[in-house]
Amino acid sequence: MKADQSWQKALLCAQAALDKKAYDLLILEVSELTSFTDYFVLCTGRSDIQVQAMCRAIEDALAEAKIRPLAIEGYPHGQWVLIDCGDVVVHVFYESVREFYNLEGLWMQAVRRQLPEPYHSQAQDLRTATA
Repeated sequence: MKADQSWQKALLCAQAALDKKAYDLLILEVSELTSFTDYFVLCTGRSDIQVQAMCRAIEDALAEAKIRPLAIEGYPHGQWVLIDCGDVVVHVFYESVREFYNLEGLWMQAVRRQLPEPYHSQAQDLRTATA
């Protein structure tokens, strides 16, 4: 049951980010690799303003679902914002910062979860040329 709740929370965050035109959205299942969370949601914005807008949308979606993040780091700068929801950690990056830190490479053993429809189609439409 908990795994399904974690997945639903990850999808909730993903949808909120996609609603603000998040690029290169990816959900990594890291539960078998670490004990501190089940999923990473990674997405990219093309400006610090877009990064902040995605974060506000995620916060609003979580609040509507009566979920309060444990911590939010990096919001004022809009370069790499981390929203820690315990079982789901959302990383919202400015494009060049995501490339530099390369979390996908760092967590390459993690399972890349397939997004269900309509998330999958929406995410496919919002991919950068480099992804």
